[in-house]
Amino acid sequence: MSNFKTNLQYLRAQRNMTQEQLAMLLGVSRQAISKWESEKAYPEMDKLLVICDLLDVTLDDLVIGDVARPRRNASPAQGHADEPDDTGVPAAISERPPLSMLQQNPAPLPRDITGYEAHMRSFDAKIPAGIFAIIFGVGAGMFFDADNSILGVSPFNDFLMFLCIVLGVIIGLMFLVPAGLGHSAFMRSHPYVEDFYTEHDHAEARRTLTVALVGGIGLILVGLAQLIFVNEYLHTEDGWPIGVFLMLVARGVAAIAYGGMHFGRLNLAEYNKAAEQEYREAKGLNDSYDMVNGAICGTIMMIATIVGLTMLFGLVIIPSRCSSGAACRPKACGRVGAPPGPSRIG
Repeated sequence: MSNFKTNLQYLRAQRNMTQEQLAMLLGVSRQAISKWESEKAYPEMDKLLVICDLLDVTLDDLVIGDVARPRRNASPAQGHADEPDDTGVPAAISERPPLSMLQQNPAPLPRDITGYEAHMRSFDAKIPAGIFAIIFGVGAGMFFDADNSILGVSPFNDFLMFLCIVLGVIIGLMFLVPAGLGHSAFMRSHPYVEDFYTEHDHAEARRTLTVALVGGIGLILVGLAQLIFVNEYLHTEDGWPIGVFLMLVARGVAAIAYGGMHFGRLNLAEYNKAAEQEYREAKGLNDSYDMVNGAICGTIMMIATIVGLTMLFGLVIIPSRCSSGAACRPKACGRVGAPPGPSRIG
């Protein structure tokens, strides 16, 4: 006699897990779970094995036994002592506690069966590394600023400055793009992850966040102090002082980003919410309002990025042209750019 239907309902209720959440973990539809629990269908063997691993139960207990009284927890002596009278009702079923009493029989601690921890640790390392590379590249480029280059007056200053910035951006994108695409793919593959973190994990994440915030802000303040000191006592504003400042900012921002992401990965409720949204978008299940809202937000962000890049490169290119000579100076004739008229004598 199969008790799979009753056992599955019992295990779900014990873990406060909905049919949809279990379906996401198993990679099936909610309707499939509903059919299993109504005995209209039966899962395949590979799904049964996944359920056993997910819910920490043996295959015998799940299919023909009683998960409320698993056989592996009973000794042979207890098995003889607990044998029921010949009443026609198995003892495992007659002695099953009601679902309202499940809180008195807590479920075993959940485990990470989706690889969430390993994925998030890799993701938490790649994103700060990409941010660090981009800012550090800009800082390295400042060492070759034409006004105060470490090479002095050299025709290679502009090229080396551009090269450092480009290398920083390329290396940063090598971290950011694969990390973002991989995280999106993971969220689509695992739209629900059961919370398996303990209080010890939360305490460790809080300590890491505290150290990262204090250290990151401290590095930024040290860089700012260096900038003020050089400006006041060495009377140097551009060039290497800004490069040192940006390098310290890169390290501080990367530390803050790592601490925040390391702490945020424990918020599985927020992850499940975002992952479900990602899953619905991948399946085309969003309503028209969400699609229009996403399109508008994406357009605004794209326009803001274009405007910001235009202003940034405009401020960088215009001063470099003006510093080359008198091309940007107004002419004495009163009209900017007008050719000077012939001089008159007498």
